[in-house]
Amino acid sequence: MTHAALVGIDFGKTDFEASLEELSLLAQSAGAHPVVTLTGRRSSPDAAMFVGSGKAEELRLACEANDVEIVIFNHALSPAQQRNLERTLDRRVVDRTSLILDIFAQRARSHEGKLQVELAQLQYLATRLVRAWTHLERQKGGIGLRGPGETQLETDRRLIGERIKMLQGRLAKLRRQHGTQRRQRQRNRTISVSLVGYTNAGKSTLFNALTKAQAYAADQLFATLDTTSRRVYLGDEVGQIVMSDTVGFIRELPHQLVAAFRATLEETIQADLLLHVVDASSAVRLDQIEQVNEVLHDIGADAVRQVLVFNKIDAVPELAARGGTVERDEYGNISRVFLSARTGVGLDALRAAIAEIATAGPLADTAIAPLLPDGASPAASYDYRKVPEHGH
Repeated sequence: MTHAALVGIDFGKTDFEASLEELSLLAQSAGAHPVVTLTGRRSSPDAAMFVGSGKAEELRLACEANDVEIVIFNHALSPAQQRNLERTLDRRVVDRTSLILDIFAQRARSHEGKLQVELAQLQYLATRLVRAWTHLERQKGGIGLRGPGETQLETDRRLIGERIKMLQGRLAKLRRQHGTQRRQRQRNRTISVSLVGYTNAGKSTLFNALTKAQAYAADQLFATLDTTSRRVYLGDEVGQIVMSDTVGFIRELPHQLVAAFRATLEETIQADLLLHVVDASSAVRLDQIEQVNEVLHDIGADAVRQVLVFNKIDAVPELAARGGTVERDEYGNISRVFLSARTGVGLDALRAAIAEIATAGPLADTAIAPLLPDGASPAASYDYRKVPEHGH
């Protein structure tokens, strides 16, 4: 296993410890073994190396002492910062964006997922074309394909640009196909429900429990990349709905990924109802709820009716007794459901809640109609902070 050094700088903005813990999980998901963790406090990043020269020297010595092969930063680095750090440390340096892209590349299974990941990687790498791209040279066979008077760098840029254009074209075609399928569902009056939430909140486990599907579920970050949809029968009054399991969100999700996964995330934007799955056992769940709502806002899905589903309550003593509890907001609309997808406690309550929402008028009659007063957003319509706080 690759020995890695983790670097996190506290700028006083987010829950620093939780963010560092998340970086360690991301590194392990990518196949690295963190042996060194270096932290520091700064008011702003150093322009040349993100960390100051003293901290960079401290990092270099720690890397040498622990046989570190790769250094992973919990931040986005500029191409210049990455280059300077690699020169100083004499080791590969990866930033948070690159790490998440790498995990996505390992996990993509479907043709569409692979296209989306490749597009995101190329868009990210296009800004960093500073070294010899030997793999591109191998692909094109070198001789006979170089333009007149072009430098290697210009050739690489052109090849990447052409590949990006081709991938965008293919993904646009897939989006059109998705659109056709969605219009068919709307004609058939089929209500669509999407599971959204922070990565590793238990969406796939809940999806499997509700649909009896065998979607891949694991206790790891980004276990699901490809949207899986299944029909679920909710009784004679409602009939069948379409339920979709979607990719998990994470703090500072790279914008290249959000753009590339547009075709997948369209399922979320076009859904009639979002089940926002929350890991109730996480000490930073409120922060995670806000991060997910931020991404939903970015992709234009913040107007979709939303129900918070507090999952993993079996791991939280003070919430375990609330299994199957359904809470409503001040307008009488269902806002929260407490359950454990693993044990099955509360699943019937969630099914009943979806059925009630599906038959409650506006949602059944229109594509998207949050039952809220004018101008209010679904995410802000109820106070999720009322849930008791706790540590691990």
